Amino acid sequence: MPDSHNWCDLDGKTYCTKSLNQHIPQYCGSCWAHGSVSALGDRIKIAQDRIKGPHHRIEIDLSVQHILNCGDVGSCHGGSVDGPYQWLHGISSKTGTGIAYDTANPYMACSSESEQGFCPHADWTCKAENVARTCSTFPPAGFCAALNRYPNATVSDYGSISGAAAMQKEILNRGPISCGVDAVPLLKYTGGIATDAGSGVDHVISIVGWGTDEKEGKYWIVRNSWGQFWGEMGYFRAKFGSLMLEEQCSWAVPGTFTTENFPCYEDGSNCKDAVVEKPVVV
Repeated sequence: MPDSHNWCDLDGKTYCTKSLNQHIPQYCGSCWAHGSVSALGDRIKIAQDRIKGPHHRIEIDLSVQHILNCGDVGSCHGGSVDGPYQWLHGISSKTGTGIAYDTANPYMACSSESEQGFCPHADWTCKAENVARTCSTFPPAGFCAALNRYPNATVSDYGSISGAAAMQKEILNRGPISCGVDAVPLLKYTGGIATDAGSGVDHVISIVGWGTDEKEGKYWIVRNSWGQFWGEMGYFRAKFGSLMLEEQCSWAVPGTFTTENFPCYEDGSNCKDAVVEKPVVV
Protein backbone atom coordinates (compact mmCIF):
# COMPACT_ATOMS: atom_id res chain seq x y z
CA MET A 1 0.00 0.00 0.00
CA PRO A 2 1.19 3.56 -0.70
CA ASP A 3 1.73 5.85 2.30
CA SER A 4 -1.15 8.00 1.13
CA HIS A 5 -4.08 7.82 -1.26
CA ASN A 6 -6.90 10.35 -1.47
CA TRP A 7 -9.66 10.18 -4.10
CA CYS A 8 -10.43 13.85 -3.37
CA ASP A 9 -6.93 14.85 -4.46
CA LEU A 10 -5.40 12.37 -6.90
CA ASP A 11 -2.98 13.48 -9.60
CA GLY A 12 -4.46 16.96 -9.62
CA LYS A 13 -8.08 15.71 -9.85
CA THR A 14 -10.89 15.23 -7.39
CA TYR A 15 -13.22 12.26 -7.73
CA CYS A 16 -15.32 13.30 -4.73
CA THR A 17 -18.86 14.49 -5.36
CA LYS A 18 -20.53 17.35 -3.50
CA SER A 19 -20.96 17.28 0.27
CA LEU A 20 -24.35 17.64 1.95
CA ASN A 21 -25.61 18.51 5.43
CA GLN A 22 -28.06 15.82 6.54
CA HIS A 23 -29.60 18.22 9.09
CA ILE A 24 -30.83 20.83 6.59
CA PRO A 25 -33.57 21.96 6.08
CA GLN A 26 -34.37 20.21 9.39
CA TYR A 27 -32.77 17.60 11.59
CA CYS A 28 -32.73 14.11 10.06
CA GLY A 29 -30.77 11.05 11.17
CA SER A 30 -30.09 9.89 7.61
CA CYS A 31 -26.31 9.45 7.88
CA TRP A 32 -26.68 5.82 6.73
CA ALA A 33 -28.07 7.03 3.38
CA HIS A 34 -25.57 9.87 2.98
CA GLY A 35 -22.53 7.68 3.62
CA SER A 36 -23.55 5.05 1.08
CA VAL A 37 -24.78 7.50 -1.58
CA SER A 38 -21.67 9.69 -1.42
CA ALA A 39 -19.33 6.67 -1.71
CA LEU A 40 -21.31 5.31 -4.68
CA GLY A 41 -21.38 8.74 -6.32
CA ASP A 42 -17.61 9.01 -5.96
CA ARG A 43 -17.18 5.58 -7.54
CA ILE A 44 -19.33 6.62 -10.48
CA LYS A 45 -17.15 9.69 -10.93
CA ILE A 46 -14.09 7.42 -10.95
CA ALA A 47 -15.75 5.10 -13.47
CA GLN A 48 -16.60 8.02 -15.76
CA ASP A 49 -12.93 8.35 -16.64
CA ARG A 50 -13.29 5.21 -18.75
CA ILE A 51 -16.23 6.46 -20.81
CA LYS A 52 -15.40 8.26 -24.04
CA GLY A 53 -17.62 10.82 -25.71
CA PRO A 54 -19.00 14.33 -25.18
CA HIS A 55 -21.08 13.41 -22.11
CA HIS A 56 -18.62 11.32 -20.16
CA ARG A 57 -17.67 14.04 -17.65
CA ILE A 58 -21.08 15.36 -16.61
CA GLU A 59 -21.58 15.96 -12.91
CA ILE A 60 -23.64 13.16 -11.38
CA ASP A 61 -25.08 13.60 -7.89
CA LEU A 62 -27.37 10.85 -6.61
CA SER A 63 -30.61 11.36 -4.70
CA VAL A 64 -30.43 10.63 -0.98
CA GLN A 65 -34.14 11.47 -0.77
CA HIS A 66 -35.01 8.61 -3.13
CA ILE A 67 -33.63 6.13 -0.58
CA LEU A 68 -35.49 7.85 2.26
CA ASN A 69 -38.76 7.69 0.30
CA CYS A 70 -38.46 4.18 -1.13
CA GLY A 71 -35.55 2.26 0.38
CA ASP A 72 -37.47 0.74 3.31
CA VAL A 73 -34.10 0.18 5.01
CA GLY A 74 -34.05 3.25 7.24
CA SER A 75 -35.51 6.67 7.93
CA CYS A 76 -34.68 10.00 9.56
CA HIS A 77 -34.45 7.97 12.76
CA GLY A 78 -31.61 5.73 11.60
CA GLY A 79 -30.62 2.87 9.35
CA SER A 80 -27.78 0.42 8.69
CA VAL A 81 -24.44 0.41 6.89
CA ASP A 82 -25.35 -2.38 4.44
CA GLY A 83 -29.05 -1.63 3.89
CA PRO A 84 -28.85 1.03 1.14
CA TYR A 85 -26.67 -1.08 -1.17
CA GLN A 86 -28.74 -4.20 -0.50
CA TRP A 87 -31.91 -2.32 -1.50
CA LEU A 88 -30.33 -0.66 -4.52
CA HIS A 89 -28.84 -3.90 -5.82
CA GLY A 90 -32.27 -5.51 -5.43
CA ILE A 91 -34.17 -2.93 -7.48
CA SER A 92 -31.33 -2.74 -10.01
CA SER A 93 -31.54 -6.50 -10.59
CA LYS A 94 -35.35 -6.54 -10.66
CA THR A 95 -36.20 -3.45 -12.71
CA GLY A 96 -32.97 -2.41 -14.44
CA THR A 97 -33.49 1.07 -12.98
CA GLY A 98 -31.68 2.39 -9.93
CA ILE A 99 -31.35 5.49 -7.80
CA ALA A 100 -32.51 8.79 -9.30
CA TYR A 101 -30.29 11.86 -9.64
CA ASP A 102 -30.85 14.66 -7.17
CA THR A 103 -32.01 17.12 -9.87
CA ALA A 104 -35.24 15.08 -10.00
CA ASN A 105 -35.45 14.44 -6.25
CA PRO A 106 -33.41 16.82 -4.06
CA TYR A 107 -32.66 16.15 -0.41
CA MET A 108 -35.43 17.42 1.89
CA ALA A 109 -34.38 15.76 5.19
CA CYS A 110 -37.77 14.04 5.58
CA SER A 111 -39.08 10.50 5.77
CA SER A 112 -42.66 9.27 6.12
CA GLU A 113 -42.64 9.20 9.96
CA SER A 114 -40.83 12.55 10.41
CA GLU A 115 -42.52 15.20 12.52
CA GLN A 116 -39.83 17.89 12.30
CA GLY A 117 -40.11 21.12 10.29
CA PHE A 118 -42.37 20.88 7.23
CA CYS A 119 -42.10 17.07 6.99
CA PRO A 120 -45.60 16.30 8.41
CA HIS A 121 -47.16 18.59 5.81
CA ALA A 122 -45.99 16.65 2.75
CA ASP A 123 -46.20 13.12 1.37
CA TRP A 124 -42.96 11.09 1.54
CA THR A 125 -44.34 7.69 0.56
CA CYS A 126 -42.76 5.68 -2.24
CA LYS A 127 -44.74 6.63 -5.32
CA ALA A 128 -43.64 7.68 -8.80
CA GLU A 129 -43.53 11.41 -8.15
CA ASN A 130 -41.44 10.80 -5.01
CA VAL A 131 -38.83 8.99 -7.09
CA ALA A 132 -38.32 11.52 -9.87
CA ARG A 133 -40.45 14.55 -10.75
CA THR A 134 -40.58 17.97 -12.36
CA CYS A 135 -43.01 20.88 -12.15
CA SER A 136 -44.41 23.07 -14.93
CA THR A 137 -45.50 26.43 -13.53
CA PHE A 138 -47.43 27.97 -10.64
CA PRO A 139 -50.80 26.41 -9.77
CA PRO A 140 -53.64 26.35 -10.64
CA ALA A 141 -52.40 26.25 -14.26
CA GLY A 142 -49.21 24.38 -13.40
CA PHE A 143 -48.64 21.04 -11.72
CA CYS A 144 -45.90 18.64 -10.61
CA ALA A 145 -45.73 15.19 -12.16
CA ALA A 146 -43.65 12.04 -12.06
CA LEU A 147 -41.11 11.35 -14.80
CA ASN A 148 -41.64 8.01 -16.55
CA ARG A 149 -38.00 8.06 -17.71
CA TYR A 150 -35.28 9.68 -15.65
CA PRO A 151 -31.49 9.62 -15.20
CA ASN A 152 -30.51 6.91 -12.71
CA ALA A 153 -27.66 4.72 -11.53
CA THR A 154 -27.66 1.01 -10.72
CA VAL A 155 -25.46 -1.27 -8.64
CA SER A 156 -24.07 -4.50 -10.08
CA ASP A 157 -22.55 -5.89 -6.88
CA TYR A 158 -22.09 -5.01 -3.21
CA GLY A 159 -20.64 -6.43 -0.03
CA SER A 160 -19.31 -5.90 3.48
CA ILE A 161 -15.73 -5.46 4.60
CA SER A 162 -13.74 -4.81 7.79
CA GLY A 163 -10.14 -4.42 8.89
CA ALA A 164 -7.64 -1.78 7.79
CA ALA A 165 -5.76 -3.89 5.23
CA ALA A 166 -8.89 -5.05 3.39
CA MET A 167 -10.35 -1.53 3.50
CA GLN A 168 -7.20 -0.03 1.97
CA LYS A 169 -7.21 -2.54 -0.88
CA GLU A 170 -10.90 -1.91 -1.63
CA ILE A 171 -10.51 1.89 -1.53
CA LEU A 172 -7.35 1.86 -3.66
CA ASN A 173 -8.77 -0.46 -6.32
CA ARG A 174 -12.40 0.64 -6.59
CA GLY A 175 -13.01 3.84 -4.62
CA PRO A 176 -14.53 5.17 -1.38
CA ILE A 177 -16.51 2.95 1.00
CA SER A 178 -19.17 3.63 3.64
CA CYS A 179 -18.39 2.72 7.25
CA GLY A 180 -19.83 2.93 10.74
CA VAL A 181 -18.16 5.19 13.29
CA ASP A 182 -18.47 6.28 16.91
CA ALA A 183 -19.70 9.86 16.47
CA VAL A 184 -19.53 10.93 20.14
CA PRO A 185 -15.87 12.10 19.95
CA LEU A 186 -16.70 13.91 16.70
CA LEU A 187 -19.19 16.23 18.40
CA LYS A 188 -16.27 18.35 19.62
CA TYR A 189 -13.98 17.78 16.62
CA THR A 190 -12.58 20.97 15.08
CA GLY A 191 -9.63 19.61 13.11
CA GLY A 192 -6.53 17.45 13.26
CA ILE A 193 -6.32 13.67 13.65
CA ALA A 194 -8.87 12.05 15.96
CA THR A 195 -7.36 9.32 18.13
CA ASP A 196 -10.16 8.18 20.47
CA ALA A 197 -10.64 4.43 20.49
CA GLY A 198 -14.43 4.66 20.35
CA SER A 199 -16.94 2.48 22.18
CA GLY A 200 -19.75 1.78 19.71
CA VAL A 201 -20.99 2.52 16.19
CA ASP A 202 -23.79 5.10 16.03
CA HIS A 203 -23.12 7.00 12.79
CA VAL A 204 -22.22 6.28 9.13
CA ILE A 205 -19.68 8.11 6.97
CA SER A 206 -17.60 7.43 3.86
CA ILE A 207 -13.84 6.92 3.77
CA VAL A 208 -12.15 8.45 0.71
CA GLY A 209 -8.53 7.58 1.45
CA TRP A 210 -5.70 7.70 3.95
CA GLY A 211 -2.47 9.52 4.77
CA THR A 212 0.55 9.27 7.05
CA ASP A 213 1.51 11.59 9.90
CA GLU A 214 4.96 11.64 11.53
CA LYS A 215 3.47 11.59 15.03
CA GLU A 216 0.23 9.59 14.73
CA GLY A 217 1.14 7.27 11.87
CA LYS A 218 -1.52 6.31 9.33
CA TYR A 219 -4.89 8.03 9.40
CA TRP A 220 -8.15 7.73 7.47
CA ILE A 221 -9.52 10.64 5.40
CA VAL A 222 -13.25 10.65 6.09
CA ARG A 223 -16.20 12.52 4.61
CA ASN A 224 -18.95 13.38 7.09
CA SER A 225 -22.49 14.58 6.30
CA TRP A 226 -22.73 17.50 8.71
CA GLY A 227 -21.95 20.29 6.25
CA GLN A 228 -18.76 22.06 5.20
CA PHE A 229 -18.87 24.40 8.20
CA TRP A 230 -17.99 21.37 10.35
CA GLY A 231 -14.54 19.85 10.84
CA GLU A 232 -12.10 20.24 7.96
CA MET A 233 -14.56 21.54 5.36
CA GLY A 234 -16.92 18.64 6.12
CA TYR A 235 -14.16 16.03 6.41
CA PHE A 236 -12.15 14.66 9.33
CA ARG A 237 -9.03 12.57 9.82
CA ALA A 238 -8.89 9.64 12.21
CA LYS A 239 -5.98 7.45 13.25
CA PHE A 240 -6.03 3.85 12.04
CA GLY A 241 -7.78 1.76 14.70
CA SER A 242 -9.76 4.68 16.15
CA LEU A 243 -13.47 5.52 16.42
CA MET A 244 -14.57 1.94 15.51
CA LEU A 245 -14.05 2.90 11.85
CA GLU A 246 -12.70 -0.49 10.84
CA GLU A 247 -15.53 -2.65 12.22
CA GLN A 248 -18.46 -2.24 9.78
CA CYS A 249 -17.94 -1.11 6.20
CA SER A 250 -19.77 -1.61 2.91
CA TRP A 251 -18.92 -1.21 -0.77
CA ALA A 252 -20.86 -1.20 -4.04
CA VAL A 253 -19.87 -1.54 -7.69
CA PRO A 254 -21.58 0.85 -10.14
CA GLY A 255 -23.61 -0.92 -12.81
CA THR A 256 -25.17 1.42 -15.37
CA PHE A 257 -25.63 5.16 -15.06
CA THR A 258 -27.20 7.74 -17.33
CA THR A 259 -24.86 10.12 -19.16
CA GLU A 260 -27.30 11.10 -21.94
CA ASN A 261 -30.98 11.72 -21.31
CA PHE A 262 -32.08 10.52 -24.78
CA PRO A 263 -29.41 8.02 -25.91
CA CYS A 264 -31.44 6.63 -28.83
CA TYR A 265 -31.28 6.39 -32.59
CA GLU A 266 -33.55 8.72 -34.57
CA ASP A 267 -36.13 5.95 -35.06
CA GLY A 268 -36.38 5.52 -31.28
CA SER A 269 -34.51 2.23 -31.11
CA ASN A 270 -31.49 1.22 -29.07
CA CYS A 271 -32.51 3.35 -26.08
CA LYS A 272 -30.23 2.49 -23.17
CA ASP A 273 -28.10 4.03 -20.47
CA ALA A 274 -24.32 4.20 -20.58
CA VAL A 275 -22.77 0.97 -19.35
CA VAL A 276 -19.64 0.79 -17.26
CA GLU A 277 -17.51 -2.33 -17.31
CA LYS A 278 -17.06 -4.02 -13.96
CA PRO A 279 -13.83 -2.67 -12.45
CA VAL A 280 -10.91 -5.07 -12.29
CA VAL A 281 -9.57 -5.69 -8.80
CA VAL A 282 -5.77 -5.76 -8.74
